[in-house]
Amino acid sequence: MADALFPDAEIAPPAAAGVKAPYLVLARKYRPSSFSTLIGQDAMVQTLRNAFRSGRIPHAFMLTGIRGVGKTTTARILARAVNFEDETGRHPTLELDREGIHDRAIIEGRHVDVIEMDAASNTGIGDIREIIDSVKYGPASAPFKVYIIDEVHMLSTAAFNGLLKTLEEPPPYVKFIFATTEIRKVPVTILSRCMRFDLRRVPPETMTAHLVDILGREGIGYEPEALAMIVRAGEGSVRDNQSLLDQAISHGDGRVTAATVKAMLGLGDRAKSIDLFEALMRGEIATALTLLRELYDAGADPETVVGDLADFTNLVTRIKIVPAAADDISLTPDERARGPELAQKLGMRALSRAWQILFKGIDEIKSAGNGLQAAEMVLVRLAYATELPSPDELITKLQNAAPQPAGGGAQPLPHRGSIGPGPQARQYDAAPAPRYEAAPQSGAQPAPQPVPAVSPQPQGLANPRSYLELVALAAEKRDVLLKIALETQMRPVAFREKSIEVALVEGADPGIIQTLSARLKLWTGQVWGVSVSNTPATGPTMRDVKEGLKVQARTDASDDPLVKAILEMFPGSTVTVKLREEMVPDAAYEEAFFEEHEDE
Repeated sequence: MADALFPDAEIAPPAAAGVKAPYLVLARKYRPSSFSTLIGQDAMVQTLRNAFRSGRIPHAFMLTGIRGVGKTTTARILARAVNFEDETGRHPTLELDREGIHDRAIIEGRHVDVIEMDAASNTGIGDIREIIDSVKYGPASAPFKVYIIDEVHMLSTAAFNGLLKTLEEPPPYVKFIFATTEIRKVPVTILSRCMRFDLRRVPPETMTAHLVDILGREGIGYEPEALAMIVRAGEGSVRDNQSLLDQAISHGDGRVTAATVKAMLGLGDRAKSIDLFEALMRGEIATALTLLRELYDAGADPETVVGDLADFTNLVTRIKIVPAAADDISLTPDERARGPELAQKLGMRALSRAWQILFKGIDEIKSAGNGLQAAEMVLVRLAYATELPSPDELITKLQNAAPQPAGGGAQPLPHRGSIGPGPQARQYDAAPAPRYEAAPQSGAQPAPQPVPAVSPQPQGLANPRSYLELVALAAEKRDVLLKIALETQMRPVAFREKSIEVALVEGADPGIIQTLSARLKLWTGQVWGVSVSNTPATGPTMRDVKEGLKVQARTDASDDPLVKAILEMFPGSTVTVKLREEMVPDAAYEEAFFEEHEDE
């Protein structure tokens, strides 16, 4: 018979006279043998109860969930339920309050018609072939022959394929029950032939009540805070919680206390962890490092301390969004009392920033040779990050610090065609700039003249009408070397239809003229005359114009009051200007190339 205190408890084998029975761990002693004592899986139990009541019992079950939530236990209870038989006959049922003819043998794992197989150690097609061969024979005594395959995802591909036909059309006296922690590794062809049940993590309230019930049956005292630590560490796994409780009982010499659980799990003092969090949020790095050292000296691992800070950051964030999260039974009194207070004081940006720093810091501590030093640097980074203003605060502070223009009001933004943001920027008309033709004259440099109209070119061929269009054509044709040469090694002197005269800068490659002539013939379909001026280029090239505009833009930006305020707030910072091609108007080049002739 089962234990009178816990009817479904597993019973240790009888001991010889005068010999003390071996100790049975709590996870085995209080292992459920009926659905009435299976905790945390009410949805699954209700579905099964409806199926049994209506007689719609599937031939194959798939049980999935994390470790320790009761997959194998549920499989054994199902085997007992489908094979229930008493003096009134055979009738599958989930009402297992009384023991049937086959129940004791099934519970103890020795029934001939209930075959359990661990797929982790029996993965091959040969092991499955044994099952396929034995399926041909009916049960010896029970109503059904039940095959329980644990960790079914470990089967090989050949084993899965060998099981398919039998799983799809098994004999009427066969039931399959599969259990797995990796449901995604099970082929879809197998899943489609099974009724799937997802066993959930047990909620903290249910788990706490379960542990309290066990401690009451064992006659062991406890502290609520200690149980909260165990429930949190167990992460919803019944077996893990029972094993931790067993360990805590031994560690505390018959009483479960918060101090012994902290020492057992290597946890820091929760109150001190919250003090540490508050010090970091205030930017008090000296206080924070002192608290970290105290936690470390008390036995807390640096990684655990930073992990606790991350957990508390998450808790405060959840409470800020959902205030009811503070009522979680697994929280300590300090967390329930101080969490909501901090949630009101701290902004979401500060909490998100703290989470990111702590989350990355855990990996740094794991890979560091000295965990304490790594943890200290993580806390230093977090403390100084709290002093950084939010983007809104920074903008407001800079606007208040920047002096207003003399005329009052905000300074207007520069026109799209202007160079630089400041009031000294040169403005250019948005209309297209006129194109010029430079004709050489005796004794003087050529003066700009309007370019005459040209006849249209055949479709598909280019027709550059100015030096700027020639540079744009080289960029369009992806001829990088020629584009660079046009911008840096020469400047235009005259540009007529099918005729160009350029001046080369000192040190330029003369061979670029022949390359330019060949490219023009290829791109336009016509022969162009490209000549070199006798007078070397003395004015700016296109690259010089760009660099000059960039310097002017940097100067104008540095004189801006808002930029000055930023530079003062962040010492050592510099202004960087990136001038895109479309930001340089054609008129800027035209003026630079021909400005010395405009007064003539």
